[in-house]
Amino acid sequence: MINLLRKTLLAGVGAAIIIKEKLEGTLDDFVRQGKVNAHDARIMAEKIAEQGRREFDDLAQDLSDRISSMVDRSTSDTGARITALEERVKALEAKLQEPPTRSGEP
Repeated sequence: MINLLRKTLLAGVGAAIIIKEKLEGTLDDFVRQGKVNAHDARIMAEKIAEQGRREFDDLAQDLSDRISSMVDRSTSDTGARITALEERVKALEAKLQEPPTRSGEP
């Protein structure tokens, strides 16, 4: 599961790099075509980058919260299972301590 999360995050980072490069290329084209000046293109790029960072941070926090929740649930489930197994072992040990009964005796 950790490998899947790692691959997902790396894919997200890779996608962000590709998007950044495409965005810069598109804005450079707009500047060359005179649709926007260099200063405005820089401002647009900064706004888009900041929005992307916020969304990534939100996603990372959500993912962290979900992982923590899953670990907590797993830990509590494991604890309950261990407690139940300990009780069963105690019961079996107690049975082993009982003297054997002879068949046919009341």
